[in-house]
Parts: sequence; structure tokens; C-alpha cells
Amino acid sequence: MALKAADDPNIELLKTDADLPPVGVVDKSPMTPAKRILFVLIGLLGGVAWTIVAIVRGENPNSVWFVIAAVCTYIFAFRFYARLIENKIVHPRDDRATPAEILENGKDYMPTDRRVLFGHHFAAIAGAGPLVGPVLAAQMGYLPGTLWIIIGVVFAGAVQDFLVLWISTRRRGRSLGQMARDELGVVGGVAALVGVFVIMIILIAVLALVVVNALAESPWGVFSIALTIPIALFMGVYLRYLRPGKVSEVSLIGVALLLLAIVSGGWVAETEWGTDWFTLSKVTVAWFLIAYGLAASILPVWLLLAPRDYLSTFMKIGTIALLAVGILIAQPAIQMPAMTTFATEGNGPAFAGSLFPFLFITIACGALSGFHALISSGTTPKLLEKEKQMRMIGYGGMLTESFVAIMALITACVLDQHIYFALNAPATLTQGTPEGAADFVNGLPISGGNITPDELQQAATDVGEESIISRTGGAPTLAFGMSEVLHQVFGGTGLKSFWYHFAIMFEALFILTTVDAGTRVARFMLSDSIGNLPGSTAKKFKDPSWRPGAWVCSFIVVAAWGAILLMGVTDPLGGINTLFPLFGIANQLLAAIALTVVMTIVVKRGLYKWAWIPGVPLVWDLIVTMTASYQKIFSDIPAIGYWKQHSLFVDAKNQGLTEFQTAKTAEAIDAVIRNTFIQGTLSIIFAVLVLIVVAAGTLVCIKAVRGGDVEDNEDPEVPSKIFGPAGFIPTAAEKEIQSEWNTLIEDGTVRAPGAAHAGHH
Repeated sequence: MALKAADDPNIELLKTDADLPPVGVVDKSPMTPAKRILFVLIGLLGGVAWTIVAIVRGENPNSVWFVIAAVCTYIFAFRFYARLIENKIVHPRDDRATPAEILENGKDYMPTDRRVLFGHHFAAIAGAGPLVGPVLAAQMGYLPGTLWIIIGVVFAGAVQDFLVLWISTRRRGRSLGQMARDELGVVGGVAALVGVFVIMIILIAVLALVVVNALAESPWGVFSIALTIPIALFMGVYLRYLRPGKVSEVSLIGVALLLLAIVSGGWVAETEWGTDWFTLSKVTVAWFLIAYGLAASILPVWLLLAPRDYLSTFMKIGTIALLAVGILIAQPAIQMPAMTTFATEGNGPAFAGSLFPFLFITIACGALSGFHALISSGTTPKLLEKEKQMRMIGYGGMLTESFVAIMALITACVLDQHIYFALNAPATLTQGTPEGAADFVNGLPISGGNITPDELQQAATDVGEESIISRTGGAPTLAFGMSEVLHQVFGGTGLKSFWYHFAIMFEALFILTTVDAGTRVARFMLSDSIGNLPGSTAKKFKDPSWRPGAWVCSFIVVAAWGAILLMGVTDPLGGINTLFPLFGIANQLLAAIALTVVMTIVVKRGLYKWAWIPGVPLVWDLIVTMTASYQKIFSDIPAIGYWKQHSLFVDAKNQGLTEFQTAKTAEAIDAVIRNTFIQGTLSIIFAVLVLIVVAAGTLVCIKAVRGGDVEDNEDPEVPSKIFGPAGFIPTAAEKEIQSEWNTLIEDGTVRAPGAAHAGHH
């Protein structure tokens, strides 16, 4: 049968085998008039929304405008800027096989349907960052955060994710550390490998700390989250042995059980034995988490990790959609001013530091996140069906995450400012009581009438908690804000406590996914690095299925982040307050490593004209992170400088004081001395490692421009023998070709991509 598409002069069909249908479509059709009008309208609507958000403002702007401004900008960026990057730098070719097709083994390498892969990739990148960062950044006012989340993702975050996915796909799905070693030479490569590993450990520890703060002293939360583990195990066994391949069936059962877990948590929390058993201290929750991390890292993926990821993807996408609908219907007004005094003075209670650089450090994953580079290299490229799908998954996936960040920012900004600060100020400022908190927040330079201790207590009772004072870490604030928005649309005041715990559960699930996936990634990185050492035992570590090696590496990784987690939980200065800036800096420094590797490859390929695309975000990222690192190391303000804080507490100890500032005992003073020393040292190590990597990258670039002999480590091409549409919705030509392939698959002439192993995982 002749293809209709073959007659269209604007469409080129790619064939690699005369006996098979085309494996790709190159569509050069000009934009239709209808589409042009549509983009003009989207542009106008976005322009109006931005004008209202940024210029007209008024006292309390309507939150709907924020959603519109974000969505219009994303559509434009995806259609025009991402397309520019694709045409000028990436040059995807669908007649070239991806690592998933070449190395298909049904375990790590497997061509996966683009829609399933999008969900998988989104679930892996969307950890706690886009939820927690913007909530803390809201103390600066709504405008700086909104601008950076939307503009930052378009020009920095999504660019990094897309380009890292591209270089890894062209290199057999190698991880960021390995690519750095290949491209930057020995010194830069080793610095990158060490840097990536140490940064990973910090990221996991801080994410775990957020979970601990959300679940401590909350029997409802602990019970519900504990139940998700048996639910995931049941789903894993169900999919593997009871009904293999019935994905939608098991998803429905899983979601139903999840909702049951949330509701039953409420019943358990109201009984006496429930509160006795499930009210756990922060330290206890931390130990449970460490045990969980170890188990998740060692158990087979299909048993615990895959079903949990799957469950949380449903929860994530569903909850964000719910929240977006809630905001559009309830249309809450923004209570935060556009800029607060904390932005200029740098003395905010949620985190210390001025607007530049700490706003960019705090928002982290919503606009640019180095953590994603670890998912875009190493994981996703091994599952990617066609090169043309990279734009949708790499660039599009990051835009989706930025949307989550905007939702989180709106949610924090629609709260009454007094409640926001009562939730986020550390207990050392609020004494942890409604009275102390009311005194503290009424003394802050914020608008609106004073709040009474009774109102703060009532706010806690409304959401079914003992207290909401100093529930730091961003997660409780987000949950409180979500219950504020959602109860207006679904179910009235009576459901406030359900929505609050639904949100806490949703966040803990979100974050646990990142903790267990992160532990696994770190374990692979460690075993890879040990495998490169000389000696026969070391070589065995290269094989991920060698059990003793897997156990040793898992143990080292979990011990490392577990130690930092326990340090944060017991920190007298309030763990989130001191660790979150380190987390943000580490994450952004990781992005600098990723962008350096990308930049080097772009220059090596002779694309000097387009080197600004990764170059501009790299330079900006370096300015921000180096300023922040400098302040964290050298600042004389104790709330900001780790070493200044360190020296003050050392002096106090030498004077024989038993209490000093927020430390109420001699042990607490020792703890601060130890913690600030560790944090200060890490700040220095991170900054130095990244500077070495960037210097190595710069040298390679100079050598390439001078015409030195620079090897490109791209793998040789292999012709592709499978087909897959490029976007979510296939074009007419793609539909036509897909149906030809489907006929051949039904006849048994060729097998569907990834089908050989459908029963195994």
C-alpha cells in the first residue's frame, strides 16, 4: 500500500530497511494559518497575565493570573525555544537506533512507550524540590519567585535536562560522572565523579529530613505512610505473579488502597492505642527511614521500587491537577506582598540570606536542578524509543515540574502571612507555643491585623493536628495551604483535616520515591567507582548483580546520608534552616557540572554559534552558586556564615558556658560546633570540586576552538528498526506509518518494541 504521506513534498520518510515501513518522519510543513492565529492569541493572553502579575499587581492579585502566565509561557517555550535547540544543536535522527533498541535486555535497556516514559521520568525528577523550595522562597514575596521559576526553567532547567538526555542517549546511556570522565580528562573527571557522589548524599539526607519533619508527632501521617509499603509489595507481587501485565487493573486497586490508608489513618489517630504506638519522635522516624532506605536499595526493583514509583506518579499528577482545578475555581487572592522586607535585608525567619543569591538557591528544582541530570543520564536514555522524543521528555518533563513549583508558590502565598510565618519560623523563635508564636509573628513587618494564640490553635484543630507552630521544612505549609484551597471547592470545612493529611501523605510519597531512587543511583555510582580501582575484588563491583558488592555499597551510601540526617534532626539551630541552603547550593553546583559537560560537547562539535544556549545558564549558575558559597564560608553574619557561627559557639564553649543562643545544654553547644564544622567543610569542598570541573571544561573548549585534535566520544550509529511518534499526539503521517507497523506486528513479521520481555518485569 502506498503511503499518502509519501506524496507530500514537505514530508520526508526515513527508511533503513527496504522490507520494512519507514522508521521516522521529517515534517517540514509550514505552520497553518489557524495555528498562527492560535499562537498569537496565546501570546496576547500570556502578555495580559504577565502585565497583571508583574506591573498592575494591586493589593491582592488573583492567583488565576499566575497559572495563565505560566502555562502560556510554557507553550511558547516548548514550541519555539525547544524547537530551536532541537534544530540547531540536537539534530535528532529517527533512523538512528537509541541505546534502548541496541542494547535491549528487558532490565535496564528497553524501548518504552513515550507516554509511559514521560510519567516515569517525571516521577523520578519531581522530588521534594519543587514542593519545598518555593514554599520557603515565598517569604521574599511572590514576584521574585514567580519570575525565576518561569524564566529560569525556560532558559536553564529544561535546557539542561534536554541536552543531558541528548548527550547520554548518543553515548549508550552513560551516567553524568562517566561522561565527565570521557570528555573532561582525568582531573576534571575525577573531580566530577567525587562531586556528584558527595552532592547526592547531601540531597538524599535533606529530602529525608523533610519527610521526618512532616511525620514526626503526627500519628495519622506515620500510620498512612507505613501502610503504603505493604500496598506496594502487594502490587509488585500482583503484577509479577498473580496477573502479569495487567497494569491498569493493579493501578486502580493501588489507588483505592491508598485512599483507604489515608482515611484509616484518621480513625487510628483518634484511638488511644493509635496515638501511643504511632506518635513518634523525629529521631525514631529518622531511624525507620534509614532502615527503609537500606531495604529499598537491596530488594529487587519489581518488588518495592517500581510499584511505589508507579503509585506516586498517579498521586503526583492527580494531586497537582486537583490543585490547579481548585485554584481556578476558588480563585484565592494572594496574601503575600510582591516583595517583602526580608528580600532586601536577608533576615527572614524561614531561611537566612538576601534575595540574591539565596532566592535562586532555595527554589532549586523548580527552575534548575542538577539532580535531574542524574536521571536524564543513566536512567531515561536506556528506555527512550526514538531520538525525536527527547524534546517532549527532556524539555517537556521539566516544564511540568516547573508548573508544580508555581502551584506550590501560589499555595504558600494565599495563606494568611501570620500563619505562614508561625509555620516556618524555627521553634527557637516561637518557643513552639501558640502564645510565643503569636508574639513573634505580630512583631514581624507584615501587613494585616494581629493574630491571637487562640486563632493559631484553632487553625491546628481544623486540620486535625495538635499544633502547627514551627512545623518547618515547607511540607506542612504546603499541606496547610492545599487544605485551604481544596476545602473551598471539595467538601467544606469538615474535610479540612482530610485534605491536610492527604497532602502530607502525597508529599511524603513524593519524597520517599526520590530517597529510594536516589539511594539506588548513589549505590550504582559507588560500585562503578570502586570497579575502576585496580585489583580483582574491585573489578567484581562493576557487576551490579553481585550481591555482596551491592550490599556493601548500599550500606555505605545509607550510612552516609543517615549520619547527615540524624545530624539535621538533632540540630539545635533547626535542621532545615541550616541544611537547606547547603542542599540548594549542592543541587545548583551539580547543575554547573552537567552544563559544563554539555557545553564542552557542543563546542567540540564545532557549534560555536549556539554555545550560548548552555553557556548563559552555566555562567549565571556559577555566579549564583559561587556568591552563595562565598557567603556561607566567609560571611560575618552568624545566621548565614557557617564558620562565623562555628567560631561563636567555640568561644562560648571555651568560656565554659552551658547555654548559648539557641543551644540550651553543653551537649547542644557541642552539636552546633560539630554540625557547623561539617557544613562549612562541605561548602568548601563542593565549591572547589566544581571550579576544577569548570576549569577542565574551559581548557577542553579552548583546545577545540584552536583546532586541536579533540575526540568526540559519541557511539557509532546503528540503523533503527522500530518506529514511534515524536509527541504525545501522533501526526497524520505518523498515524499512517504506525498502522503499517501494527499490521506487521499482528502478523508476527516483526515484534513490538520491548515486547520480548513484557512478562519479565
